[in-house]
Amino acid sequence: MRRLYPYVRTAVPRLVGGLLSALGASLAALAIPRVLQALVEGPLAAGAATRDVSALVLPVAAVLVLGIAEAAFVLLRRNLVMYPGTRVEAAMRMALFRHLQDLPAAFHDRWPGGQLLSRMMGDLGLLRRWLVFGLLQLVVSTVTIVVGVGLLVATAGWLGVVYLAGAIPVTVIAFRFSRRYRVIARLSQDQSGDLANTVEESVHGIRVLKAFGRGRDALASFTGQAEELRRTEMRKAGNQATVTMSLHLIPEVTLAVCLVLGSVLAAHGRISLGDLVAFFFTAAIINGPVVDLGMTLSMTLNARTAVDRFFEVIETPNPLADPDDPVDPGPARGHVELRGVRYQHSDAARPLLAGVDLDLPAGTTTALVGLTGSGKSTLAMLLPRIADVTGGSVLLDGVDVRRMRRHDVRRTVAVAFEDPTLFSASVRENVLLGVPESGPDAVPEPERERRLREALEVAQAGFVHDLPEGVETRIGEEGLSLSGGQRQRLALARAIAAHPPVLVLDDPLSALDVATEEAVTVRLRDVLAGTTSLVIAHRPSTVALADRVAVLQDGRITAVGTHSELLATDAHYRYVISNLEEDWEHCAHRDEDDDGPPGSGTQSTEPHGTGTHGRTEDHR
Repeated sequence: MRRLYPYVRTAVPRLVGGLLSALGASLAALAIPRVLQALVEGPLAAGAATRDVSALVLPVAAVLVLGIAEAAFVLLRRNLVMYPGTRVEAAMRMALFRHLQDLPAAFHDRWPGGQLLSRMMGDLGLLRRWLVFGLLQLVVSTVTIVVGVGLLVATAGWLGVVYLAGAIPVTVIAFRFSRRYRVIARLSQDQSGDLANTVEESVHGIRVLKAFGRGRDALASFTGQAEELRRTEMRKAGNQATVTMSLHLIPEVTLAVCLVLGSVLAAHGRISLGDLVAFFFTAAIINGPVVDLGMTLSMTLNARTAVDRFFEVIETPNPLADPDDPVDPGPARGHVELRGVRYQHSDAARPLLAGVDLDLPAGTTTALVGLTGSGKSTLAMLLPRIADVTGGSVLLDGVDVRRMRRHDVRRTVAVAFEDPTLFSASVRENVLLGVPESGPDAVPEPERERRLREALEVAQAGFVHDLPEGVETRIGEEGLSLSGGQRQRLALARAIAAHPPVLVLDDPLSALDVATEEAVTVRLRDVLAGTTSLVIAHRPSTVALADRVAVLQDGRITAVGTHSELLATDAHYRYVISNLEEDWEHCAHRDEDDDGPPGSGTQSTEPHGTGTHGRTEDHR
């Protein structure tokens, strides 16, 4: 509760009101046996009812009023707690999502999506149910049992003490149950997260599973995990059944003993008939909360596990947080400078980048080339501060990006990734994702439309107009309803539409056929004019976009110059380019048009060989 308080603070007044209402209902129920005791010892004693029926009116009316009051308190409790319970759940869910958005990509590389989804949905739903029901039930049951047992002792003396003695085995059983159940509850919720992650991976990779005929293997793996979760749930149910049986049996046995003792005491005149009636009616009321204690306790332990799992994520520190005193960079010019940049993965033996020095003057286009695994894509992630340097600094217009708000950095630097990610939204929403629609930087609607048309035209993404609803067509999850080339062109259009002062292109044309790539390259030259661009080159055609080329070797920039200068002076550059050309020519002679199904109107009709050899000669 201490950890939850910041989230439930605003709901505390209504939750307290609900608690008091529940207590009122409980006390009203406990008052009914007192009225029955007075009824038995008064109007019903010695046949008094036959003489004066009117004497029954007052106690009967009192029971009726108490019953109505109990029902009213229950209704009030539900109305008071349901609204704040859902508000608390929503607030915690938004806080968790906000924190997940804030955490760096390295966190999401380590955490399976299914585990995060399980915490976001299942755990918080469980916590809400505990807040609006379990917590109140736990407090009310405790108060009811304590007050009820006090009334039993006060009413029937030793009979109350005998009933109280039954609480000893109940307490021992509940304590042992809580220790076992908490471990099993955590295991069950973790296994549920793993199972959700398996479903997520299988759905996202369904094409691969079908292509390799591994559906049965995936089913076998899923079945094994599901069976393991079933066994854990059976252990939970077994433990809960054991404690529930004990909590049913012990009070009933205690009542049986009390019935025998009570009958003996009443026969010897040691206890009145009214006291005996009040005792057993009160005990019957107490038995309900005692029996429910097993369910309430298990719900509380599940909720505690849910709280642990929630705070396990929400308390994960963000190493890429905004500075306490951020620098306002002012209007962006687009000058980028890398000074002694080092980067090392936490589990790596040596740094991937070991002192990169590179100057990207405003308005220029620089191609970054290097062998596979040399750290090109990692270096690209350092500019928008998706990852942080472990040494050195990245300067944007002379200001270290770590001294700026991440929003300001990413408003200045846009990235088109090699592996395009699209969202379950319309084509328009995906392309205009980086164009502010509200706030101080909002772009007017006519300008947004102009940027949309321009970006689609530059990226050669005219295929969107052939979709059922054009640019309003909703793309399926992760854009899997589109081909690889179509997804990549939309991702490129998204980066272009943002009109950033600095643009990072991480091999954005790798999935395109050669004819489409040539058309995109021609238009990109016009778009990149005046924009500071860093182009990660995995194909020789990409080098043609650049004013100059930087060579990344052994974690450092070993040469910078024009394509012709480096061909003449740098042996490693010639080796890298020759490897890129071999890969590119191999792709160029394959029939790999990936732009859509036959008849969709999106395929290029030009043979793949057209213009290919001329472009290769130009590069050479």
